[in-house]
Amino acid sequence: MNSMDARLSPESGTLTLIVTGRWDSDTTGKWWHRGQQILAESKPRRLVIDASGVSYCDGAGLAFLVALQQLQARSGGDVAIQGLQEEFRRLLDIYGRISTEPPPGRRVEALSIIEHVGKAAVGLWHDFRGLLTFVGELAVTLVVAVRHPAVVRWRDAWLVAEQAGANGLPIIALIGLLLGLILAFQSAMPMRRFGADIFVANLIGISMLRELGPLMTAIILAGRSGSAFAAELGTMKVTEEIDALVTMGLEPVRFLVLPRVLAAVTVTPLLTVFANLFGLIGGAVVMGSLGFPLVTFINQILSAVTVGDFLRGLIKSFVYGMVVAAIGCLRGLEAKTGASAVGQSTTSAVVSGIVLIAIVDGVFAVVFYALGF
Repeated sequence: MNSMDARLSPESGTLTLIVTGRWDSDTTGKWWHRGQQILAESKPRRLVIDASGVSYCDGAGLAFLVALQQLQARSGGDVAIQGLQEEFRRLLDIYGRISTEPPPGRRVEALSIIEHVGKAAVGLWHDFRGLLTFVGELAVTLVVAVRHPAVVRWRDAWLVAEQAGANGLPIIALIGLLLGLILAFQSAMPMRRFGADIFVANLIGISMLRELGPLMTAIILAGRSGSAFAAELGTMKVTEEIDALVTMGLEPVRFLVLPRVLAAVTVTPLLTVFANLFGLIGGAVVMGSLGFPLVTFINQILSAVTVGDFLRGLIKSFVYGMVVAAIGCLRGLEAKTGASAVGQSTTSAVVSGIVLIAIVDGVFAVVFYALGF
C-alpha cells in the first residue's frame, strides 16, 4: 500500500508532501489527480516531496514525481525531492532535465511563396532523380532478361498478364464502345449542317486508331493495374518483405518489377486493339441509326485509315504500358512506413501515371509531326 500526506506551512509558504509505500503502476493512479489538485489549490512558493518512506518506485511513480515538479515549476515556485533512495534517484535522473514549458503544439508556420516554390522544386528534383535511377536500373534488368530469359519469373508474368489483360477486357470494351458512340453522336450533328455525315466514319477511325484508343487504354490501365502494382509492392515495403528479399540477395527490380513490366507491355497493345475495335463498333451503330448501311461505314473506314495509323497507335500503347507499369512499381517501392503509406503510394502511382502518359503523348505528337506521319 501507499499513502500521501500534505502539510502546508503558511508562514514560509512551503507545502510538504509525504509519500510512503509502493508507488508502481497499480497504486499510483489513484493518487495522481489528488496530488495535482492539492498542489493547484495551495499554490505554495516551495514544494518539498518527502520520499524517505518510499519502499518501491517504478516508472509510474517516477512519472508522478516528474508531473508534480513540472506543475510547481510552471507556477514559478521551487521544488525539491528529499529522502528518495539512490536506486530510485538514478531512475529519476534518466528522465533528464525537467521542462517547465508546455509541450509544443502542431501549429506550422505559414511559408512564403518563395519557400513554397523552392520546396516544390526540391521535391520535384528528388522525384526526377529517383525516377531516372529507377529507369536506368530497369533498363539494365531488361537487357539482362533479353540475354538470359531464364532470370524472368515467367509464371508471375503470365499471372499479371491475366489480371491486367484478360480481366480488364470487359471494362476496355465498354469504354471503347461508349467512346465510339459518344464521338459519333457529337460529331454527326455539326457535320450534318454541311452534308458531311459520311465523314463521321473517317473521324472515328482516325481518332480511335491514332489517339483515343491507345490513350484511353493507358489511362484505364493506370487506374486499374498501375494502382494494383503500387498497392502490392507498397504493402510488401511496409511489411518489410522487400527488405527481406534484399537481405537474401534478391534484387527487387528483377524479382518483382520485371514480370509486371513485361506483362503490361505485352497486354497493352492487345487491349488497345480491342478498344479500337469496340470504338468502331460504337461508331457503326450510330452511323446505322443515321441511315448509313454497314458496308458504307466499312468502306469509308478502309479509305480513311491506313496501316500506318494502326501501327502508330500500337507503338504508343507499347510505350504507355511500360510507363504505367514502371511508375506503379516505383511508387510501390518508394512507399513509406505507416498505415496510410500504401494509400499514398497508390494515389501517387495513378496521378504520376496519367501525367506521364500525357507527357509521352505530347512527345509522340511532336515527333510524328516532325517525321511527317
